[in-house]
Amino acid sequence: MGKVALVFPGQGAQYVGMAKDLYENNAVAKSVIDEASDALNMDLKNLMFNGNEEELSKTENTQPAMVTHSVAVLKAVQAQIDLKYNACLGLSLGEYSALVAADAIDFKDAVCLVKKEVSLCRKQFQQVLELWQQFMAAILGLDRNVLENVVKDIQGGIVEVANYNSPGQIVISGENEKIEEAMVKCKEAGAKRAVKLNVSGPFHSSMLKEAGVKLASELEKVNITKPKVDVVANVNADYYKNEGKDLLIKQVSSSVLWEDSIEILLNDGYDTFIEMGPGKTLKAFIKKIASNKKANVNIYNIDGIDSLNEFVQNYRNGEI
Repeated sequence: MGKVALVFPGQGAQYVGMAKDLYENNAVAKSVIDEASDALNMDLKNLMFNGNEEELSKTENTQPAMVTHSVAVLKAVQAQIDLKYNACLGLSLGEYSALVAADAIDFKDAVCLVKKEVSLCRKQFQQVLELWQQFMAAILGLDRNVLENVVKDIQGGIVEVANYNSPGQIVISGENEKIEEAMVKCKEAGAKRAVKLNVSGPFHSSMLKEAGVKLASELEKVNITKPKVDVVANVNADYYKNEGKDLLIKQVSSSVLWEDSIEILLNDGYDTFIEMGPGKTLKAFIKKIASNKKANVNIYNIDGIDSLNEFVQNYRNGEI
C-alpha cells in the first residue's frame, strides 16, 4: 500500500438504517453516535435507523447524520488497527468529517457546526425564495469546458457550477428559470442527461454568500487547528494551511472542486483511497477520475459492520 487518503461522503448518500448495524455490533461506533445525539440534543440514532426517508433527507437531519456515520466508522477502525493515512478530504459536508480525521476539529464541534450551518442556510433560503425559486441540476456526459461556457452565456439571472464531481458529472445551482434554460442548452450542446435534484436550496452558489458570512461568527466560537495530516479543501483543490475557518466559510457559496482535489492527490502519488461512511458514491467518482487520468488505484469502502470487519481483517493480514 502506497500513499493513503481517507475520503468522506456528503449529502445524498444517506439512507434509512445507516450505521444501525455498527451501533448494534461495535461499542466504539455506538459511543460516537450517542455522543452526537447528546451534543445535538436530538434522537439521532432513531432518525438514522428508523426514520422515514423524507425526514432523514431534510438537510438539517442529513448533515449531522452523515458526519456522525463517517466518524463512527473512522473511530471503530482506529480502535482495532493502527491505520496509517497521509491525507483526508470530504465532498462538501464531508470536509467536516475530514477535519475530524485530521485532528483539526473536535467531533462534537463538527456536528454542532453542520447543524448550525443548515439553520443559517435555511434562513437564507427563505429570503431567496421571496425573490426566486431555486434549484440544482446534475448535468451528465458533457465536457466541463463546454458546460462552463453554457453557464457563462446565460444572461439575466443566476446559474453557477456547484460541484465538479467527476468527468461527465457536474452539478449546477441557481434560479429555477435559469437552471431550466441551462439544462436545455446543455442537452443541445451534447449532454446525455440533465436531471433536477431534490434539494432544499441552491447549495454552493453565490445565493448563499450571506449564510457564509453568518457562519463566520459561529466558527469564531470553535477551535480549528492546523491538520495533523494533509486535508484537501473543496473550494480550491489545495492543501489546508492555517486558513481552515476561511475555507469553510467560502465553501458555503463556492463550487466543490472534487474532481480537481482527487487529481491533486493522484499527481502527488496517492494510490489508495478509503471511503468512510454511507454509500459508495465517492468510490464511483474516484474510479472514474483515476480512469480518466490512466492512474491505477485501490479504493475501499467502509459503510457497515461487515465491510468494517472485512477491512480490518484484510489490513491485519497485510492484504491492504
